[in-house]
Amino acid sequence: MPEGRIGPGGGSRRDILFGMSTTIEVVRDVITTSRIATRTNAPLEEGQARLRVDRFALTSNNITYAAFGDGLRYWDFFPVPTGDSHDDGRPWGRVPVWGYATVIESRSADLAVGERAYGYLPMSDELVVQPGRRDASGFTDVAEHRRPMAAAYNRYVFPTADANDDPAFEPHQMVLWPLFMTSFMIDDYLASEGTDRPEMFGASIAVISSASSKTAIGAAQLLAARAGIRVVGLTSARSAEFVRGLGCYSAVLNYDEISACPPGDAVYVDIAGDRAVNHAVHSHYGDSLAHSLVVGGTHWNTDAAASGPLPGPKPEFFFAPAQIALRTKEWGRDGLDQRVGSAWRRFATWSNDWLRFEESHGAEPVRSLYESLAAGVVDPRVGHVCSLLVD
Repeated sequence: MPEGRIGPGGGSRRDILFGMSTTIEVVRDVITTSRIATRTNAPLEEGQARLRVDRFALTSNNITYAAFGDGLRYWDFFPVPTGDSHDDGRPWGRVPVWGYATVIESRSADLAVGERAYGYLPMSDELVVQPGRRDASGFTDVAEHRRPMAAAYNRYVFPTADANDDPAFEPHQMVLWPLFMTSFMIDDYLASEGTDRPEMFGASIAVISSASSKTAIGAAQLLAARAGIRVVGLTSARSAEFVRGLGCYSAVLNYDEISACPPGDAVYVDIAGDRAVNHAVHSHYGDSLAHSLVVGGTHWNTDAAASGPLPGPKPEFFFAPAQIALRTKEWGRDGLDQRVGSAWRRFATWSNDWLRFEESHGAEPVRSLYESLAAGVVDPRVGHVCSLLVD
C-alpha cells in the first residue's frame, strides 16, 4: 500500500515529479473535519495517465457534494486508499471540485503528456485517470469505479476545443460554469419543453432559497427572462443588500419574512436545504404551491426542525446530470452546447459586475478555506480559485 505522511505542507510540481502527491481529505460523516495527506504515488498501469491538478474552484456547491456524498455517491469518484498509514478507522473522503489539469505522465494512447483538460477533480495536486472515448473535444475517464457514475461528471474537455473557452474567463469557468449548468437545467426543467406539463407547472411565481448562492443567481437570471414570471429570493439578513443589488429578483425577503411572499401559484426551488425554511414556504403557499424542487443543501448544518406534516406537494429531488443526459439525447451534444453556450456567455460577462476572484495557494490555506465554507462562512461576492501547488 502507498505510505506517506500527514501534515500542513503543500504539494509542488517537484513533489509530483518525484512520486509524491498531496490531498485534502474530509471525514464523510463530519464534513467540517479535514486533513492534509501526502502519499507516495503508485506507478501507472497500462492505459492510465497522471494529471497534475493545476487550479480548481471551491464554492458552497462543493459543500453540497460533501453533505450529500453518501446518498448521491459523490465520495465514490475519488476513493481514499485504505490500509495505509493514514487509515485511522474513520470514513475519509475526497470532495469533488471543478478545475483544470495537465497531463504529466501517460501510458495511454488516448492522452499525451502536455495536454490540458477541464473537469471533475479531487482537492489534490494529482489525479490518475483511464482515458477512453476520446474525440476532438475531450475524453471520458472509463476507470472501473467511475463507470456507474453520471456521464457528465466523467467527461473532461480540452480547452482548445471548447468554443466557449476564453483564457480571461477561466476563473469564471471554474467557479461558475458547473453551477450555471445546474441553473440552466433548473430553468429548462421548469420550462417543461417537450413534456405534457404546463410551463412552470402552471405557476407565475418562482421562490428560490439561498438566493445569494451562485446556482440560485443563475436560475433567477434565466427564470426572470420568462414572460410573466416573478422570481422571489429568500436569503439571510446579511446577504439581502447584495441580492437586491443583483437586479434579477422581483423581490428579496429574509428568511423570517416568508409570510410576505406574494400570493398566487408558485414553484419552490430549494437550494438551502433548510427544513424550517421549507416548512415555512410550504405552509405559506399550501395548495397554491405547484411544485417543490430540492436542488442543494447550502444550509446542510441547520438543525432546526419544523413540526407537523409538510403542506402542499411532496418535494422532489433534482439531479442535474439526469436532465443533462435527457437533453443530450434529445438535442445532441452540439445542440445542448449551443443552447447552454449562448446563455453562459451572457451570465459570465454579467457576473463581472458583482463577482471578484480570490486565489489560495498551498494545502493549508486551501484546507482552511474549505473549513470556512463548510462552516457557512461564505461571501457571495467572492469566487475562490485554489491550487495545492507551491513552487
